Amino acid sequence: MDLIVLLQLSSVKPKHNIRFEAIGTHWSIETDDPLDGGVRQDIKTCIKQFDYTYSRFRHDSLVARLDVEPTTVQFPQSADALMILYRQLYDATDGRVTPLIGRQLVDAGYDTDYSFVASAIHTLPEWDAAMRWHGSSVQTHQPIVLDVGAAGKGLLVDEIAAILDKSEYGAYVIDASGDIRHKGTTCERIGLENPDDSSRVLGMAQLQNKSLCASAGNRRTWGKGMHHIFDPSTKQPVDTVRATWVVADDTMSADGLATALFFVDASKLSEWQFEYVRLLNSGTIERSENFIGELYA
Repeated sequence: MDLIVLLQLSSVKPKHNIRFEAIGTHWSIETDDPLDGGVRQDIKTCIKQFDYTYSRFRHDSLVARLDVEPTTVQFPQSADALMILYRQLYDATDGRVTPLIGRQLVDAGYDTDYSFVASAIHTLPEWDAAMRWHGSSVQTHQPIVLDVGAAGKGLLVDEIAAILDKSEYGAYVIDASGDIRHKGTTCERIGLENPDDSSRVLGMAQLQNKSLCASAGNRRTWGKGMHHIFDPSTKQPVDTVRATWVVADDTMSADGLATALFFVDASKLSEWQFEYVRLLNSGTIERSENFIGELYA
């Protein structure tokens, strides 16, 4: 999602840090031991493969092939879990969290050229009318613009975490501009950034061996009131929720749930175990009973 989370390290700090740009955003990885050359290369390869697979801003990506004609495309194995989550969120939100949202974002001006010039916005087809997934393979029934922005960055964070786990790094913090995964014996205190004033926080979350993802409509904005969290039923950006924060066991789920909370109340997402904070446009702040942290407003 977006950088609306401020990371404050615990008193026992990882000693090594790398920062870089990837998939259009800022990343940092902090570890207790330095990343060796092989691990760095594995991370680089992982990011490169992810971008080639899922970027709708590349004309040579796998996703781009889906917008030409009905076809069948084999995706990496990770797409299976990603699309299972998407289908669950699609059903839980009555189709408002959908990987088909790319078509409306393009129409609204958030296209491959970043024109930010809106045109007539299409009505999206229903999932089953547009495509069918078989594991990590998709068969489309019409051209589609697949956009996995609601949960894709969280998936990439989890894939990088798996690389660190395989190499037996005992403590790390991966921060992909607000999609954060923590591992270690000490708890991190994470500031929940005020979307109206990045120098202030609305509260603090405690994070240990879990993931925290945040979402807000104040980062990717253009035109008059346009932002990237789009409601396919109204063909307009969501205007009832300003920001969400979710803590869950994995980053992909936290990422997707943070988006889903823009469309439905948490009661509609009861099949998942998670903590959350939600800031409404009215200024009301909601929190789950199991939220571990504190709020200042």
